[in-house]
Amino acid sequence: MDMTASIAPKTDQINNVDFIKTGPITVTINRVTEGPAEQPFNFHMEETPGRAYRPSKSMRNMMVAAWGPNPEAYVGHGLTLYRNPATKFGREQTGGIEISHMSHIDKPITRPLTVSRGKRANFTIKPLATPTPRDFLAEATAATTSAAVNAIGHAAKSAGATAETLASIRAIFAGMSEPVVVADENEELI
Repeated sequence: MDMTASIAPKTDQINNVDFIKTGPITVTINRVTEGPAEQPFNFHMEETPGRAYRPSKSMRNMMVAAWGPNPEAYVGHGLTLYRNPATKFGREQTGGIEISHMSHIDKPITRPLTVSRGKRANFTIKPLATPTPRDFLAEATAATTSAAVNAIGHAAKSAGATAETLASIRAIFAGMSEPVVVADENEELI
């Protein structure tokens, strides 16, 4: 038996304590939604389904410096997130999530950020190699079950694949000789 799942926080966002065991993670943003007032953006990631990254104001400043002010343009971009145990919230040293690397930049970006009231320090983000885009059509062609093709179709749709690619995946799905299987009864077929 393993008690790990029983002590995990029940939350819709990733937290700095999540990184104590795992260490840094590299993620790909697949959509952006509105968040709460203090952290107004939810960055949903392929690697953490159901749990969004809500960057601090300092990390939002770095994202704007690197990628511009439109967060919807960040879809498909990658980040490496890590836990900085020295991050303060007020006077408390609580730890926080920071960005070490970002895709779609060609050189390190350094900006002075507020670390405490009246105190600023330089923060640098390094380039992250842009991942090779997935070839959803090749994956669907190689898939051997309707459930696999359906999952690939959903991933392609979430990633903003072209209508042509989605139509081709639907055709592969429709031509499967085995019975159609959907993992979740509430899930739509592609």
